[in-house]
Amino acid sequence: MSKSTPSLLALLGLVAVAGYQNRGRLSDMLDDARQNTGSPAPNTPERDGFLAEIVGLFQGGSPDGSSGESVLSRGLGDLVGRFRDAGRGEMAESWVSTQANRPMNVAELEDALGHETLDDLGRKTGLSREELLLRLNVALPEVVNRFTPQGRLPTGDEMHGLT
Repeated sequence: MSKSTPSLLALLGLVAVAGYQNRGRLSDMLDDARQNTGSPAPNTPERDGFLAEIVGLFQGGSPDGSSGESVLSRGLGDLVGRFRDAGRGEMAESWVSTQANRPMNVAELEDALGHETLDDLGRKTGLSREELLLRLNVALPEVVNRFTPQGRLPTGDEMHGLT
């Protein structure tokens, strides 16, 4: 499986660390990140650095100069691509569509994301693989659904209106 992109890691990190407990307020959290007014309390230096990296990405600090909305849009595209590559495209596409979200189990999530991505995300967040998988399993379908209200992956410009 291919190496994770910064956009994918930022999206997954945001969902795992911050979005899990605040799924209904994710757009407020993204606004806070862009305004640098706060982030979830870290409990490891790695998590603190990773959250700062995520905040930087959403403030337009990506190496290619992309906006935070573009980073989020690319992360969604990378995520759906990962699920397609793992033979679980229908599942991820249900989260994007206007139809009911198809549930997944932790094994399907682990297979789609891959060990390298989960290991990298674990190092950066300070969360165990089990905790990451449990958090992402609960929050990811809802978060993807929230950012795809038109039943398709949004462009970076369209993301601005959603966050």
